[in-house]
Amino acid sequence: MLERILAETIRHGRLTVQFPDGHTVRYGQKGAEAEWIIRDPGVPRRLLRDPAFELGQTYMEGGWEAPRGLTALIELLMRNVPDDAQISFPGRVRRHLQQMNSLRKSRAHVHHHYDLDEALFRSFLDRDMHYSCAYFADPGMSLEQAQQAKCEHLLRKLELRKGQRVLDIGSGWGGLALYLAQHADVEVTGLTLSQEQHRVATKRARDRGLDGQVRFLLEDYREHRNTYDRIVSVGMFEHVGVPNYGAFFDCVTQRLAPRGLAVLHHIGRKGPPGLTNPWIERYIFPGGYNPALSEVITPIEKAGLKIADVEVLRFHYRYTLREWLRRFELRRGEAVARFGEEFARMWEFYLASCEASFAIGELVVFQLQMGLDLEGLPLTRAHWYRNRETIENAEAQPA
Repeated sequence: MLERILAETIRHGRLTVQFPDGHTVRYGQKGAEAEWIIRDPGVPRRLLRDPAFELGQTYMEGGWEAPRGLTALIELLMRNVPDDAQISFPGRVRRHLQQMNSLRKSRAHVHHHYDLDEALFRSFLDRDMHYSCAYFADPGMSLEQAQQAKCEHLLRKLELRKGQRVLDIGSGWGGLALYLAQHADVEVTGLTLSQEQHRVATKRARDRGLDGQVRFLLEDYREHRNTYDRIVSVGMFEHVGVPNYGAFFDCVTQRLAPRGLAVLHHIGRKGPPGLTNPWIERYIFPGGYNPALSEVITPIEKAGLKIADVEVLRFHYRYTLREWLRRFELRRGEAVARFGEEFARMWEFYLASCEASFAIGELVVFQLQMGLDLEGLPLTRAHWYRNRETIENAEAQPA
């Protein structure tokens, strides 16, 4: 059955498949090539039953290999098997239940992924430990340079002035907060639910002598008080969940000072609303969801915020994930020693499938600039794109 489906489906690119009994079949005519060696006889049946989940599950278990590259195989399959954008009623109900991220569930979800191990993340991230999409202002940038370019791009969109107070919702390993404090001379409060990230970020601020200017709190955005001139959130909104978008933007409104400004950076969909891949939801980001822009705009408006700018970063995360996967593979043995072979394969599939989704799938990154009052903002974007020496010198940034 799988052979027949592949024969009818593969039209873009050339796929070579070796089946468990040893026979090999080639599908497609021309274009990108990929190779698929299926070792476990149970894999075809499982893929036919639930391809969205079982493709990752069977790879994680060692049921198949991709000798010419895992990303290349996933991309070829995605090109030939379009995602159905229509969501059934049961799908909508399931999505709603998955994304009911209460305070307790949010902490559990963060712990599942972000508290794994500092060493794991250091093995594939840039030196400054940014776990979000980089900004390749120049295609020849290193990952370190592109992550610093991202920080600089956000700094300029925030229109920062010396001495202002900034709230960083979902501050991660602390890289952005430290960058803003160091390069804009502002005070930054970072919020995270990850104990590991909080520990590392706090130490980094202290080591850089910025602990009087930057503080990190183990706190949910719904629990935090105080008022800020600027709010920024990078790579955290994907964990909020559609049922909580109103509460999130209400918090932004309540925390912003008059004439305050906020910038939201998050993964989203080019097309209409969809569903989180079930394998990703189970193993990587429980409770996570990448929204369509249409799902974000309405709660922003209802919260009383006005949108000043929307920018779509199309292939930047593709390049980021490609480099993360390359670096992970170079130190793969460390992950195997600490977590086991199945974990290493899980992490490979996570990075490769996400790279493919940004290369030819539905995913992009949105950056939204918004505020309570847009008076006084520059008339053009021109000042966002000037070169700056700090980006070129990013290789020398302290960890």
